Amino acid sequence: MDLIKIRADYYQQFDADFNLDVPGEGYGGWKKAEIDVSTEHTALIVMHAWDMGSREEYPGWHRAVEYIPRASEICKTIFPTLLKAVRNSNMRLIHVVSGSYYQNLPGYLKTVELAGPEPEQPSKIEADPVTSQLWKFREKNVFVGEHNDADVNRGFAEMGFPPEAEPLDEEYIAGNSHQLSAICKAHGINHLIYTGFAINWCLLLSPGGMADMSRRGIMCSAIRQAVTAVESKETAREEICKQIALWRVALAFGFVFDLYDFISALSHKI
Repeated sequence: MDLIKIRADYYQQFDADFNLDVPGEGYGGWKKAEIDVSTEHTALIVMHAWDMGSREEYPGWHRAVEYIPRASEICKTIFPTLLKAVRNSNMRLIHVVSGSYYQNLPGYLKTVELAGPEPEQPSKIEADPVTSQLWKFREKNVFVGEHNDADVNRGFAEMGFPPEAEPLDEEYIAGNSHQLSAICKAHGINHLIYTGFAINWCLLLSPGGMADMSRRGIMCSAIRQAVTAVESKETAREEICKQIALWRVALAFGFVFDLYDFISALSHKI
């Protein structure tokens, strides 16, 4: 077994101190420890790394998804070094995708052959007329807004990989949790380290995300500098939603790694 020692962030969610005005402020909070990670049983996930075009090309998409510039910066400045380090190690690199832009690529065809037919999905419950109106209200007033809708649909239709996150032919591409689980079973992978967009949305809840994979017994971690989050008007300036999402990862799913600790550890195997 190939082991690396790596410094990891974890969160100590105990003990509440009821002598304090706010007992939760007694928790231990963020701490660091050097842990062992088996590169043989671990894979780096690049999830929903999309080429989302420029603001000039898709102004409505950029108006609705304000994290696009942060994601683009991560692709340009973080991914080249990170992906090179993983590809030079014996840790697998797996791409998790959505849409249809990848379906003819060798890595996806290999995944489909490995995973086989997908299990039947539960049928959706139909909305009554009142609930249908509520869904329409949300589309108009919550996200993405009627005036942005055409740009968003056009952007998704023309979406692809950013050049910094293009899969190599031999790298698996998974479109859902069934396919990602099959890859993990075939190669004895039980720890997935997530990068991509967005940590509190797709990486958590989309097919192939942490919630699904955790239910399959997989430990799910993240690299702090290689993710960003969906932020609100109230949180965007300080990226508070990202901080909360990383806390949730550390509390519920696995560990949070610093990019430079991770890369350094890959080059110094035990």
